[in-house]
Amino acid sequence: MSRKVAFVTGASRGIGRASALALADRGFDVVVTARTVVEGQAADGSALPGSIATTAREVRERGREALAIRLDLLDRASIDAALDETLARWGRIDVLLNNGIYTGASNLQHFLDIDEAEIGKMFEANVFAQIHITRRVLPAMIERGSGTIINVISDAGLRDPPAPAGKGGWGWAYGATKAAFARLAGVLAVEHRDSGVSFFSLEPGFVLTEAMAQYDAQGEFAKRYAGAPTSVPAAAIAWLASDPAAAEWNGKIVLAQKLALDLGLVADWRG
Repeated sequence: MSRKVAFVTGASRGIGRASALALADRGFDVVVTARTVVEGQAADGSALPGSIATTAREVRERGREALAIRLDLLDRASIDAALDETLARWGRIDVLLNNGIYTGASNLQHFLDIDEAEIGKMFEANVFAQIHITRRVLPAMIERGSGTIINVISDAGLRDPPAPAGKGGWGWAYGATKAAFARLAGVLAVEHRDSGVSFFSLEPGFVLTEAMAQYDAQGEFAKRYAGAPTSVPAAAIAWLASDPAAAEWNGKIVLAQKLALDLGLVADWRG
């Protein structure tokens, strides 16, 4: 019963991987989930580095236990299997980090160019799958009277892009899914105000992930934004998951980069 378990989606690389390691540093055993199981080609066929096997090994190197389980946000059976295995082996989930997303072609496509089937996949992975995971995890947290759910949202869901997709902006489909997802934590915080469960929307800002280097190869985003390393949102996530002072942010949108700087969670990375 002394074990604290964090369940992280999209943990093979990027913010998810960094967050899994930061949570381990805060004393959590971590369920590491994503599509890429071992190093080599990523699940989408790209040459991105990272895998759940590697992240799990790094968690163990920090003295915590790790479960590496394949999870595909477009495959509901894989989601249920990952949750079932977690509960069967470790019995609980104390922190749910909804971080994983579907990075399809429509992320950076103009509205009239997007295939409608692709829009459906975006909403399935970035909204409906996250809802399903949350609905499976939340009841046990309420019954136990404790737990934390952190939803990684995006500025793309909060405002219009500064430029067209491909020129420093983002596509409608990605922004629309993130806008829908951004409404969840605040509503849950109102509905379960005295439950002992906390809900946060974490806006990471522009972060220099492996995927960003691939999908923004021309550096259009970097021309407009000063990118932060993945350790910055990870530090904010780990703090929200473990520090009682985070209660004041329950139900709110947390700007990860500002929070990390204000609390001195990381060294200032800005030039």
